[in-house]
Amino acid sequence: MVRDWPSAPGRFLYVLGVTPRQQARQEISAWRPEVPGVVEVFHARFTEHAYPMHVHEAWTLLIVDDGAVRYDLDRHERGTPGGTVSLLPPQVPHNGSPATSEGFRKRVLYLDMSQLDARYIGLAVDTPDLADPLLRTRVARLHTALADPGDAFEAESRLAFVAERLRGHLGPAQGPESPPPGPGVARDLRELLDERLGEGITLAEAAQLVHAHPTHLVRAFSAAYAIAPHQYLTSRRVDRARRLLLDGVPPGEAAAVVGFHDQSHLTRHFKRIAGTTPGRFARSRESPVPRPPGGAGAPVRAVLCAAALCGQTREPPGSSTLAPSFSSFSMKFS
Repeated sequence: MVRDWPSAPGRFLYVLGVTPRQQARQEISAWRPEVPGVVEVFHARFTEHAYPMHVHEAWTLLIVDDGAVRYDLDRHERGTPGGTVSLLPPQVPHNGSPATSEGFRKRVLYLDMSQLDARYIGLAVDTPDLADPLLRTRVARLHTALADPGDAFEAESRLAFVAERLRGHLGPAQGPESPPPGPGVARDLRELLDERLGEGITLAEAAQLVHAHPTHLVRAFSAAYAIAPHQYLTSRRVDRARRLLLDGVPPGEAAAVVGFHDQSHLTRHFKRIAGTTPGRFARSRESPVPRPPGGAGAPVRAVLCAAALCGQTREPPGSSTLAPSFSSFSMKFS
């Protein structure tokens, strides 16, 4: 059986089975994200279904969260021991079925040949199951990023590191290793992200423009600025959204202007970074500024108290030593 890929991005939920009990235990979710290199994302919970021998035109990258899967690949019986990552090459027949009566729950990525080319097919046939905790963690985090259409830049970054790790398992790098990018690469990427804040940019396009490999580019940026490029992009968009919200722009409109996928995407990241929702933040501009407790004299007493903590002599309001005390306090904590 050759898999027919969906022709347009979308998400589909199927429930398979003939009885209510089976329906509750056999759910499938499949979608095609707008991330270059990912043909399809497929999540499934099976208890009895057995795949017949079939092939895919894409690479199959599989992790099993519960239970276990047994399968045959190139006339060899294989399995998915706990914590492994399985990589099945394109055009090589395989099947699959639950290894126990409890079935299994799996997450699958179908990757096109831009991530792994045909040179790796034979190597993947020989060693399809990879015991690599770091790779498994990266694959799981990639699934999380792919679940939200607005996190495509993050997903593309994570995919680049997953593919790099897979190539490392399958064989030595082809040709001499590329030299590490210079510090200017990180600056160039930051300028690109700032310039394309609203319209967005893919990691592949950015790497092409600054003449660096995607994983080298992400590493250089993270080393230079202590933040990953996708985190920088999200925080800049939230920061711009704050200004628009305070200017009276509705949250839905602000989300579109600064480059978020939709209002819910803005809300999720805004609340995580700013600690409140965009709507509540916008309404706060209409509230009166609260006065500090204690009335007009409170700020003077606060300064005097702080000055005392810095080793200054506490003086009553109106004393001539208030100005030097305040100056000393400011210098110590600037």
